[in-house]
Amino acid sequence: MAPVLAFDIETIPDVDGIRRLHELPADLPDREVAEIAFQKRRTQTGSDFLPPQLHRVVVISCVLREGEGVKVFSLGEPEAGEREAIQRFYDGIEKLVPQLVSWNGGGFDLPVLNYRGLIHGVAAAKFWDQGEDDKDFRWNSYLGRYHARHLDLMDVLAMYQPRNNAPLDEVAQLAGLPGKIGMGGAKVWESYLQGEIKAIRDYCEADTANTYLLYLRFQRLRGALTPALYDKECALLRGALEKLKAPHWREFLNRWSG
Repeated sequence: MAPVLAFDIETIPDVDGIRRLHELPADLPDREVAEIAFQKRRTQTGSDFLPPQLHRVVVISCVLREGEGVKVFSLGEPEAGEREAIQRFYDGIEKLVPQLVSWNGGGFDLPVLNYRGLIHGVAAAKFWDQGEDDKDFRWNSYLGRYHARHLDLMDVLAMYQPRNNAPLDEVAQLAGLPGKIGMGGAKVWESYLQGEIKAIRDYCEADTANTYLLYLRFQRLRGALTPALYDKECALLRGALEKLKAPHWREFLNRWSG
């Protein structure tokens, strides 16, 4: 069985890039630079949500189910900069060729990683393979919307109809899972400005764990896991999280009803 890699990212405005694009003064504070970009975006779309190329990746959180075990980890600051985090993510795909799992990863996370990877000059041959190197990828690649190597759970459950999209937090809580721990996504930029990098990572990791648990529930839904195997996989993750002492995992486990 191929490894499974559930992932999620958190981002902030790329203030250096925004300065460059809009020829803003180098000494203009980051908060003001971002606000200029938000205002321009609101004028264009009615929302201040920036386009993918203007999101700087702060953290990539992952749940990796491989072999006999499962582990949770994050790539990104403070251990590494954006380029290194993105390259390590794609290196993992190169090495493991995993089943990728996300919630709205096709709509946000992967476009951001692709644009930012292009900007930084990272290499991601396996991710972009469409049969040139491995003929099996011609029929099942990471890029095809209806291919299976990347499973965007939200997109699939919505039957590829955007009007049916649902928030991860709501679906997780309705399924008896913890839902979001700590901040919401809208608070990431403010938390970053206040130096709360660890809180951002904790929040991202919890979202990734929710995504992985919904993936297990989806595997049960479609008959790929029996109830007994589903319970075994959930217990495996629970056991892994119980070994972690961080407060956000204590809260996660306390809120996980089954």
